[in-house]
Amino acid sequence: MSRPPAPKKGWLAHYSGLIGTWAKGNANTHDAEDAVQDAAERLLGTDTLVIRDARAYLHRSAANGLISRHRRTQSFPALPLHELAEAEHPAAQDVESAVYVTQLSRALSESLEELPLVCQQIFAWHRIENWTVPEIAQYMGLSVSTVEKHLTKSMRHLHQKLQRFAS
Repeated sequence: MSRPPAPKKGWLAHYSGLIGTWAKGNANTHDAEDAVQDAAERLLGTDTLVIRDARAYLHRSAANGLISRHRRTQSFPALPLHELAEAEHPAAQDVESAVYVTQLSRALSESLEELPLVCQQIFAWHRIENWTVPEIAQYMGLSVSTVEKHLTKSMRHLHQKLQRFAS
């Protein structure tokens, strides 16, 4: 005869409920999961004596995370190239554009090679192959948080190295 599972305590007791709450109001459940996981990570990284109500903290923190994600995507809308009509694809019309694209491609390759192999793999799977962070974490046997840290490290490095190409 098996014992019933022990009741969850602390922030974990609210975790699945929060994901369900935020997933309902958000078209992308992965964003909801990421926001709740980020909130839980912040909760675990703070002095828990200061936080009186873990559920309220997680709820507000996840809401703020989703708002930030929404603002970021609205400020910098992006479409994958394969979703654009062929006429809308950026094309190099002149020699200067071709040289610029070549320089940018070379700088991107060199910058990626400067990163550790795990960062290169995570960046490629996430940005080029469109894998989600949880998919990468499961495939590599890492935590979602670790994958996010590697992805953040990669993005910061590329942002710094490719700054000269920004308009």
